[in-house]
Amino acid sequence: MTINEAQQTVDQWIKTTGVRYFNELTNTAILMEEVGEVARIIARKYGEQSFKKSDEEVNLADEMADVLFVLICLANQTGINLTEALEKNLEKKTIRDADRHKNNDKLK
Repeated sequence: MTINEAQQTVDQWIKTTGVRYFNELTNTAILMEEVGEVARIIARKYGEQSFKKSDEEVNLADEMADVLFVLICLANQTGINLTEALEKNLEKKTIRDADRHKNNDKLK
C-alpha cells in the first residue's frame, strides 16, 4: 500500500465505519496517547524498565499502526498529501545533512 492509498483507505474507513473524523485537537491528543503507548513498549522491551503482568500482551507493530492511522487522519483533515510532504522532507534533509552525519564522530 502506498502512502496515498493509505490516506484514501483511512478516509474511506472514517466515512463508512468511523462516521466522521474527530476534530483536529482531539486527534492530536489521541496521537500523543498512541505515541506514548509506543514509547512505553520501547522503554520496556529495549530500555531498562520491566513489563508488568498486565503488559505481557503488548504488540509494538499494532501500536505503531495506531500512530500511523491517527497521523493519516490528521493529514487528511488538514489537506496534507503525506507522499509530497515526505518527499520534500527527505529532500530538505538530504541537502541539510549531506555531510553532517558522515562527519559525526559519534556515529562511527
